[in-house]
Amino acid sequence: MTNRTRPITRSELMSRIRSKDTKPELVIRRGLHARGLRFRLHRRDLPGTPDLVLRRSGVVVEVRGCFWHGHENCARQPKSRQEFWGPKLARNRERDAQNLQSLHDLGWRVVIVWECTMVGCGRWDREELLGEVETFIHSTERFREIAGH
Repeated sequence: MTNRTRPITRSELMSRIRSKDTKPELVIRRGLHARGLRFRLHRRDLPGTPDLVLRRSGVVVEVRGCFWHGHENCARQPKSRQEFWGPKLARNRERDAQNLQSLHDLGWRVVIVWECTMVGCGRWDREELLGEVETFIHSTERFREIAGH
């Protein structure tokens, strides 16, 4: 199928894709707040500007989109413009790995929540997902990745 959108329209569409306050991020934020957990948002002084930072617990919560962060066995690379998307998504994964290492080096514990936990057939029950994140926050684990079933 041919791309029938004009360049200006394509640009407008792409500009609407958020990097902050995404629907999955808001689900996690609202759920953790309802459980009495308090956090700071998008701290620019930390590597990667993490989505949620729980300073008292020493925990960073990253809510990642499966496509943009190249979630294995979940996200598919676009068939069009592979010369652009291949390197772009690879750079995103490399940057994620560097930021994760930097956060660990600074003493932060990190939990990554993938978008597929909240959408599609691999979706978790919302309370179960929030419970998993909260369990990590109260644990001594250094890292946990939560993906769809």
